Amino acid sequence: MRLRTFGIFSIIMVAVLVALASPRHRPPAQPGDVTALNVTIHEWAVPSKGGHPHDPAVGPDGALWFTEQMANKLGRLDPQTGEIKEYPLPGENAGPHGLTPDNDGNIWFTANFGGYIGKLDPGSGHVDVFKMPSEKVDDPHSLVFDHNGILWFTMQGGNMVGRLNPKSGKVDLQEVPTESALPYGIQINSKGVPIFCELGTHKIGAINPDTLAITDYDLPESARPRRLAIAADDTVYFTDFKGGHLGVLNTSTGVVKMYPSPGGPDSNPYGIAITPDGLVWYSESGVKPNTIIRFDAKTQTFARADIPSGGGVVRNMAASPDGRVYIACSGVDKVGIVQANP
Repeated sequence: MRLRTFGIFSIIMVAVLVALASPRHRPPAQPGDVTALNVTIHEWAVPSKGGHPHDPAVGPDGALWFTEQMANKLGRLDPQTGEIKEYPLPGENAGPHGLTPDNDGNIWFTANFGGYIGKLDPGSGHVDVFKMPSEKVDDPHSLVFDHNGILWFTMQGGNMVGRLNPKSGKVDLQEVPTESALPYGIQINSKGVPIFCELGTHKIGAINPDTLAITDYDLPESARPRRLAIAADDTVYFTDFKGGHLGVLNTSTGVVKMYPSPGGPDSNPYGIAITPDGLVWYSESGVKPNTIIRFDAKTQTFARADIPSGGGVVRNMAASPDGRVYIACSGVDKVGIVQANP
């Protein structure tokens, strides 16, 4: 009887150990595994209630620009005074989503509901509209300029990556090889190659800026990359929204490393950015309140702080040249700035 009992006990223990070894069942980090993040987080309420601020960007003058997806506006915050100015967009509801400035101070944005890419002149408030060349592709999503001034963007529903030449207005589109890949966040590496997340599958893609050929990098099958940031050495850091990891991809070797996020497998890491000092910042949207996480790649350690307002899902981040992190808190209609304390 004792041998039988011991055998059953052994089987149970093996099953438990296997379950605990799986990343999906790994418990959230305990207080000793992650340190307190010493930062100050300032938040400002946007004027339009229900505006749903989606993406932030750093203007050439340090202003915090943001999209208001459900208010059909762009907003500009002066961090020194706290003053916010809103810019209405043409049409009933363009669904402004991503945004980025150009070298002349214009603000480019994706009209996710309107099927176009827009350019706002902050001085006059005038908006130039660049429509998508196909009705099949009507949901431009995230966007970024390369070193030559070409604007690259993803289309989640259209399953494509596109480029826009601001001088000619010409738009080129390339379909992603994987069906329902849901192209999402996109950034440019030091070689001028656009790298993008494929949220619908376990891949990160790279598109050749000359031929538009797409190369895929495989991630662990359970991963679903949503946003990414690229370090100075071209290491790609991405948020694994489904699995609760911070992922690291070396595009030269294809090697991938996954770090469990402090909030656990259901923490839904989302917006991410890298400050000039090489520190990686991201937010966990699946915990309440949402968090700001800082990862030090040199020491491979995490630090964590809660967002005072709760966050309401931080969908994207932008790092300023002086090391601050700009955030947009969609569900609570606020924008914020995260600043490390001395």
